[in-house]
Amino acid sequence: MSERFRVLQVTPRYFPDSGGIETHVHNVSTRLAAAGVDVTVLATDRSHRLARGERVDGVSLRRVPAWPRGRDYYLAPGLWSAIGASGADLVHFQGVHTLVPLLGMQACLRQGIPYVLSLHTGGHSSQVRSRLRSAQWRLLAPLLRRAERVIAVSRFEARLFTELARLDPARVTVIRNGGTLPPGPPESTVDVRPLVVSVARLERYKGHHRLIEAMPALLRAVPDARALILGTGPYEASLRALAGRLGVADRVAIDYVPPGDRGRLGLILREAGAVVLLSEYEAHPVAVMEAVALHRPVLVTVNSGLAELVEEGLCRGVPDDATPDQIAGALAATLTAPAAQPVPVRLPDWDQCAAAVLDVYRSVLPTAGRLAPR
Repeated sequence: MSERFRVLQVTPRYFPDSGGIETHVHNVSTRLAAAGVDVTVLATDRSHRLARGERVDGVSLRRVPAWPRGRDYYLAPGLWSAIGASGADLVHFQGVHTLVPLLGMQACLRQGIPYVLSLHTGGHSSQVRSRLRSAQWRLLAPLLRRAERVIAVSRFEARLFTELARLDPARVTVIRNGGTLPPGPPESTVDVRPLVVSVARLERYKGHHRLIEAMPALLRAVPDARALILGTGPYEASLRALAGRLGVADRVAIDYVPPGDRGRLGLILREAGAVVLLSEYEAHPVAVMEAVALHRPVLVTVNSGLAELVEEGLCRGVPDDATPDQIAGALAATLTAPAAQPVPVRLPDWDQCAAAVLDVYRSVLPTAGRLAPR
């Protein structure tokens, strides 16, 4: 049944930029559009080179310039007028860690447009910025409490914000990211080699360097082990230099899969003997859910939303302060363990995620199904 209302999804970044929020917005928006919702994605552009408007997979995309070009503040004054001119019945902000929701929520309040917000919290490579996060979220609390709904991607994130921002738990909905990739070859034809894959943006807090630091000890236990780091970002040169200093440059590769090439990502993950995410902070990482959905063994640090995945038995964990030898030991045990029959697990997929988001929209706009397009 067609949903006759307009939704504006506001996000700091969108494809061709890559990351968890970008993947989430793309998967949810395209499915909402297929259900008949009039969806527009409003993103910022720090490069000032991307198209200001285009239509992709049934979704209208608009971009406004953001400053400064080399930092992740995303100051975009054009958001104010773009939100006002959107004709949206509802605005959905994606992510709480930039200036985008701060300006956007104030624009909605001034212009009388209801809004919801998905938190999508993450870490930061700057220790100063990381320490300021809780203060930043407390400052946003009055605007968050004015939201019709706040969506968390994990129970951890929901608890964090009901405490920090004093949100009414009844107005916080947990909707997990999906974890599906395009189908690949049958499991029996996949040649799983002693390959360890780490998928995330190339930022220090994502922990790729911890995998490289563990490689010397891992190679003593598993001589043919290799590491593949998938991502792009400012930490690439440091990672390559670290691999060189430790003498493992020939066993560590760094590559990048464009966000639209999900099939290639699926093929790579299917070849992995282990997938790791040794991050300092994650709410509910898309890459981990994709690996779990493919029945790959996943090793994570026990912190933030990652601890929740370990508790549920979806991932294996190492302590947050694990040494390179401890990480290598856990990886060696994973790579050399006899192949086990995949255990069926119930994971959310993107169809379920989009359906849950649509249910939130319907609860906010109870007459939405009767709204005529503007």
